Amino acid sequence: MMLRYTFGLSKEADDVEAAVKSVLASGYRTLDIMSPGKEPLGTKEAGDQIAAAIGN
Repeated sequence: MMLRYTFGLSKEADDVEAAVKSVLASGYRTLDIMSPGKEPLGTKEAGDQIAAAIGN
């Protein structure tokens, strides 16, 4: 939201949102949104996964 609405960076916001969706679709979850059958990640690891997915 900050990228899109505060800084007007719609493309960058879209890239981050797509990366988050990709990581979630791969089955990864942080403990606060964990569900059965998913792979748990800490926040650092989740951030690393999302950063790696940006631009892919």
